Amino acid sequence: MTDKLSNVQIAWRAAQDIEDGAYVNLGIGFPEMVAQYQPPGRQAVFHTENGILDFGEPPAVGEEDWDLINAGKKAVTLNPGAAFFHHADSFAMVRGGHLDVAILGAYQVAQNGDLANWSVGAGGVPAVGGAMDLVHGAKRVAVITEHVTKKGEPKLLERCTLPLTGVGCVTRVYTSLAVIDIENGRFVLREKLPSISLEQLQSLTGAELLVPGPVADLVVPEL
Repeated sequence: MTDKLSNVQIAWRAAQDIEDGAYVNLGIGFPEMVAQYQPPGRQAVFHTENGILDFGEPPAVGEEDWDLINAGKKAVTLNPGAAFFHHADSFAMVRGGHLDVAILGAYQVAQNGDLANWSVGAGGVPAVGGAMDLVHGAKRVAVITEHVTKKGEPKLLERCTLPLTGVGCVTRVYTSLAVIDIENGRFVLREKLPSISLEQLQSLTGAELLVPGPVADLVVPEL
């Protein structure tokens, strides 16, 4: 396949769209990297499902306080004014619509915004966590993901074939090749790597890509 963005670069690109002061939840694993790449002059307030609001940078190696961890069991630091609360209160924040943005990983995303990210089907280990609450509680849901699977199969599809996390919940997808919005049940291409043609990108996508106007180059720094 053609050149592609690394996971770190995808996380950087997603971080550029988070508004100053937004309340944000990041999925476990790959999405957690988004917190490291806030643009200068902007400061999001990050929420973790196990009960912290406004955690900060990861601690230096050897300086971890293992009483301070996020939902992915990674050590965190606290910003001034950070708050702790019960797990149930944390999910009340999610379900009450108090989060501006949720950024999650995905196995599959459908052109109508359906998301599958908790089970690969028979033989897999299901791990839904709080994702079902997040995708319907946050005001905006974005996905960061490779554009295709390790087998080269499209992850962006007309219809998901894996068990759904949420229905019609995703509005933007940041992939290793492109930035794609979901509007009126269709994939709308906004940005793509300059090194890939529209025809190549379409061949790696399992549903039609609409191109309503000029497509910006997807350009990110070396990280």
